[in-house]
Amino acid sequence: MFTGIITDIGTITSVEKRGDMRARIATGYDMSGVELGASIACDGVCLTVVAKGESWFDVDISAETISKTNIGHNGWASGKRVNLERALKVGDELGGHIVSGHVDGVAEIVGLRDEGDSTRITFAAPGDLSRFIAPKGSVALNGTSLTVNEVEGHRFGVNLIPHTQQVTTWGDVAVGDRVNLEIDTLARYVARLAEAG
Repeated sequence: MFTGIITDIGTITSVEKRGDMRARIATGYDMSGVELGASIACDGVCLTVVAKGESWFDVDISAETISKTNIGHNGWASGKRVNLERALKVGDELGGHIVSGHVDGVAEIVGLRDEGDSTRITFAAPGDLSRFIAPKGSVALNGTSLTVNEVEGHRFGVNLIPHTQQVTTWGDVAVGDRVNLEIDTLARYVARLAEAG
């Protein structure tokens, strides 16, 4: 489990395609405190550390994960920056919302505009997921816990303050980019209960 509060920006240093994809990610984390087999959310995708060094770790990415995330749309390549978050530990502050790292789909950035010092970003969500997105509800986008400002059909908007843009990769985005979308777990269960009831 994660909180959607990004704690590092990693940089992909190599990508190797085998049966699956293996990526090496440079990080500022103290890797001596990260065990092999640990989970790290990389742009919101929960991945397992399969090898590590002093300032890097490797992850294997299955074809299924590639097909369901923006890894398959944007492609991971050397030099790409990714939002990182280590798994939640008992006693950690829950500053965002409960995030599983299981991406539900890919949303596309369809609008960017400045509002004061902040930036309003508008996304187009996949049709089957848009019903789970509510104004003032939570979503995880590229692993970042964000509050939804408005919803109109399949489109929704979020507002990013300067701090968020500085400590994540959100300062790098452009219209047309595809981002990993994880809907709020509570919204999923409420919808399921409504269907069953």
